Amino acid sequence: MTQDKHDVVDVLLVGAGIMSATLAVLLKELDPSLTMEIVELRESGAIESSNPWNNAGTGHAGLCELNYTPQAADGSIDIKKAVSINTQFEVSKQFWSYLCAKEGFGSPKNFINPVPHMSFVRGDKDVAFLKARHEKLSQHHTFAGMEYTEDKAVMAEWMPLMMKGRDANERIATTRSLNGTDVNFGALTQQLLAHLDKQGGSSVSYNQKVTGLSRTDAGWSVHIKNTRTGENRNVQAKFVFLGAGGGALPLLQLSGIPEGKGFGGFPVSGQWLRCDNPEVVKQHQAKVYSLAEVGAPPMSVPHLDTRVVDGKTSLLFGPYAGFTTKFLKHGSFLDLPLSVRPGNLGPMLAVARDNMDLTRYLIKEVMQSQDQRLESLRKFYPEVKAEDWRLEIAGQRVQIIKKDAKKGGVLQFGTELVSAADGSIAALLGASPGASVTVSIMLNLIERCFAAQTASEGWSAKLKEIFPAREKQLEVDADLYRQTTASTAATLQLKA
Repeated sequence: MTQDKHDVVDVLLVGAGIMSATLAVLLKELDPSLTMEIVELRESGAIESSNPWNNAGTGHAGLCELNYTPQAADGSIDIKKAVSINTQFEVSKQFWSYLCAKEGFGSPKNFINPVPHMSFVRGDKDVAFLKARHEKLSQHHTFAGMEYTEDKAVMAEWMPLMMKGRDANERIATTRSLNGTDVNFGALTQQLLAHLDKQGGSSVSYNQKVTGLSRTDAGWSVHIKNTRTGENRNVQAKFVFLGAGGGALPLLQLSGIPEGKGFGGFPVSGQWLRCDNPEVVKQHQAKVYSLAEVGAPPMSVPHLDTRVVDGKTSLLFGPYAGFTTKFLKHGSFLDLPLSVRPGNLGPMLAVARDNMDLTRYLIKEVMQSQDQRLESLRKFYPEVKAEDWRLEIAGQRVQIIKKDAKKGGVLQFGTELVSAADGSIAALLGASPGASVTVSIMLNLIERCFAAQTASEGWSAKLKEIFPAREKQLEVDADLYRQTTASTAATLQLKA
């Protein structure tokens, strides 16, 4: 039997995706003396949700996602979530700008490019909704530049691919925001990991499976197995971050912290139609979102996207939802059944009872033929040719199930940070818009789990240097918002 190794670090991060990479680099900027290790189950970083073909790369800013602006029964539009996500994305851009200004970090063009964000609707009811949405959003400074049109000639200029062959009598409307972006979170993750490697006192280890978590007087003892060699070791860490995407829930359960009890996960898989034909691709330079079908999860909102990956532009359409019991794309079919515990069985059964429409929707999606998928795309792109498009498997998303006093359990679409009372361990659960607002989430984690250090003069000053304006300031101060976004756009080379 291989003798155990014992390592000691200040910070251990599980999962080498955008979340862990962001947190590790942030902490190193705040305290260069921190020792840390990132352990990753796969053979390299950014293989799961951070991989560019596993997500839409929208750079979620609330500009085009219609589910972020729900309409009440009286017709009023609630824009709070859209404004919040917009300003959180601006905080992410501040961090990326700060890093890109440093020598050796690499070009922002490797991971972020300007792509207009558009919303597209059909029919009288949805046109009325989009118009009301635009009127409400454009009154707020974060959406001041958004344009609205029902003019088909204008739309033919904005999105020519989508207008050719369309019924001239069809009632349609579109909004456009020119300050939208496409983000390759895989490339960004790799740049963050490379930057971290240069700092010293940090390491990234691959083919590492966490098999146990136990408390110690100084923090946590993390039991790790090398899946290639079979070698076992224990890492002693003062702080542990579980940022393993869909794999974070089982690890949270493994920790046994009371704050993690009652959480369950509902895995949803996805597929895209992908086009690499340059003659088609050049006719569509936008990310165009529409409304989801009744009963569909928010993550299944249909959209036709320009994607820029490794310098090459493609189009993606979807996502088409599916179902598997895996929590990770490269996971096990036993992930879901093994996650069931006495503490979360009730909430999970309650969610199953209350979400039959979602279950039926997923079954219908799974049973779709390629012709049926193309028929959905035809609503966006009337002259679609089957030979230009192929199926691409997207990443896994594990939606949060949590206890609810009234319903027993609720299914949440979004992200949730779960941490121990003493701040020694934290896990990030959930999905979209996670990657786009990673920096705000990690700042929240730092302020929660490193409260004393955050309040210190050194960390406080450094945070103000990296982030001249935080979310709440950007929400209320129009001049500060314009000044900040102009600065980040210049550094990130986002001016068209």
